[in-house]
Amino acid sequence: MKSGLQRRLLLLLLLPVGIFALVSIYFDYQTAGNVALQKDQQLRRLIPLLADSVLAPGAAGGSAPVLLLAPEVDLFIKNRVGSAGFRISDSAGGFLAGEAWIAGVIPATYEPEFHSMEDNGITYRIAAQRVETAAGELIVQLADGSDARQQWVRSVWFKVLLPNLILVVVAGFAVNWAVTRALRPLIELKDAVERRSPRDLSAIDPLTTPAEVQPLVSALNRLFGLVNDQAEGQRRFVADAAHQLRTPLAGLQAQVEAWAQAARAKGEDGAITLPADKIIKLRTATRRTSQLANQLLALSRADASTAAAQPLQRIDLKDLCESILPLHLDAATHKGIDLGLEARPVQASGYEWLLRELLSNLVDNAVKYTPPGGTVTIRCGLVAGQANPQREAVGADARRAEVFLEVEDDGPGIAPQERAKAVQRFYRVLGTVGEGNGLGLAIADEIARVHHSHLELDYASHGPEGPRGLRVRLAL
Repeated sequence: MKSGLQRRLLLLLLLPVGIFALVSIYFDYQTAGNVALQKDQQLRRLIPLLADSVLAPGAAGGSAPVLLLAPEVDLFIKNRVGSAGFRISDSAGGFLAGEAWIAGVIPATYEPEFHSMEDNGITYRIAAQRVETAAGELIVQLADGSDARQQWVRSVWFKVLLPNLILVVVAGFAVNWAVTRALRPLIELKDAVERRSPRDLSAIDPLTTPAEVQPLVSALNRLFGLVNDQAEGQRRFVADAAHQLRTPLAGLQAQVEAWAQAARAKGEDGAITLPADKIIKLRTATRRTSQLANQLLALSRADASTAAAQPLQRIDLKDLCESILPLHLDAATHKGIDLGLEARPVQASGYEWLLRELLSNLVDNAVKYTPPGGTVTIRCGLVAGQANPQREAVGADARRAEVFLEVEDDGPGIAPQERAKAVQRFYRVLGTVGEGNGLGLAIADEIARVHHSHLELDYASHGPEGPRGLRVRLAL
């Protein structure tokens, strides 16, 4: 935006300056032409006076005639010492008097003729005429080295082009500086909008922007408001729908669990009257539907705008991990999975209820997709962070300690090309076995974004048989 507006403004402002420079050159040339025309007219008027200055022929043939320059001719030559002169030649062009450096010409008629010549770097305008004088028929020539049109061709660079070029360059720098200064509030507004999170739909303060941009800011604020209302409506719908589904699904699941236990008990007695396999399938579907409702509710609660309304808390991550472990111990034991905990005392700032949801989803995923007899480990602790160039520039400690939460399993893992998709909603990696709705990692990633972080997915180990397992880490 900056380069586009700046280029257009520079072009629109410098184009008139360039046109003015061309117009100035044209008028300067026209002025020089008018002055040159006046010079020609002056020479035409002085030629007869120069002819009248010949009073008598020379004492001998071919000698200089007797001259007495007319006052106007004499004044003309004296006022232009070194750049004016005259020549008197016989009818054949032979030199008789005046300046020998003026080239002799032989006019074909008795009308004045004009031509130009150059001598010692000066361009002269010369008027020549064949006239009858007291000494007979002679050719008189009058030269003027101050011809404006001829001098303009030589001095156009220093007197016209160079000043106008300097004017255009100076004007370009001045306009560029002015345009940059004038566009700075607009550039700052653009940068502020670019730095915003996609979920930040708060209004922009119009008073911090120029008056010309305030209508645009007001329009953006109205758009933000409409989008925010629409998003809030969607969040309320998801939350309300998930909340309304929880109660009937919980009751249905309780009934199905009771039927399953009754079917199993009667089956052991040998008198099976209930279709146990159908009831077990129904129980599985009910559990999955109930889990989906709970995950939709969690996804709605994990929204950034919802979390931002609550203050950050100081959370003991070791206590958080210890509280999550018993919730999944039965499911892990049922599959013969070794569910372990490696937690060190460490604290971080965040939202405890969201981090609890994140860790619970990660552990639930690990238990589901780890084969029987595998291991799942919950970790938290402190590691050295990456080098920070900005802190190095000010001479501060360039490395900062990093708090982390981590869940590791020895299941099939996720290939690198699938990891970006794995955190998308309702996406399940191809070939995955086990129950799931494709929301566990999506909810965890949403919560990570609320904490200004992201999930780091990697293989848990690299053995002789290739990479194996999945390690999901959240740095705080």
